Amino acid sequence: MKFAREFLANTLVGGLLIVLPIYLAVLILLKGLRSLAALVRPLTVLLPEWLPAQGLLSLGLVLVLCFLLGIAVRTRAGRILRERMERSLFEKIPGYALFRSLSEQLAGQGRESTWKPALVEIEEALVPAFIIEELEDGRFTVFVPSVPTPLAGAVYILVRERVHALDVPFTQAISSISRWGSGSKDLVAAMTKAAG
Repeated sequence: MKFAREFLANTLVGGLLIVLPIYLAVLILLKGLRSLAALVRPLTVLLPEWLPAQGLLSLGLVLVLCFLLGIAVRTRAGRILRERMERSLFEKIPGYALFRSLSEQLAGQGRESTWKPALVEIEEALVPAFIIEELEDGRFTVFVPSVPTPLAGAVYILVRERVHALDVPFTQAISSISRWGSGSKDLVAAMTKAAG
């Protein structure tokens, strides 16, 4: 009974961690489109009536603004401003740091030392996990995701001997976890090759 409750809770939380950011992004996009509709309305009279010009122009303007913001945060001043905003505002939002780190890893921009795939020894089993950080005393903080929801799970602090880093891409480890362990033989082979 306890296992069923934990499974349901972990699965629900994992689903929420995936759906909630998408839902919020869509809501913000729709709000932005509505806000810009009045701005683009004078231009819609120049286009054919059958064309959903107001929506298309609003979407185009939102995309141009996103592109310009993307360019701005690549500048030195933009990076400094973004970092200040992250520290003072965004990092206070629960889950923001997790999503940022995962997004960076999925985009191939994450730091090599964080979210490194590993197999860890828990009880008498090898368990897929991610190395989050190495502690000063040589132990590791690892995140062991729930299957099949890799965004929910448990955090362990384990001695070095029980943590086996893998030389596989982050996306391969996530894929194996989200497919109920299918592909784990490649993770075990990567561990054996790294040990040998």
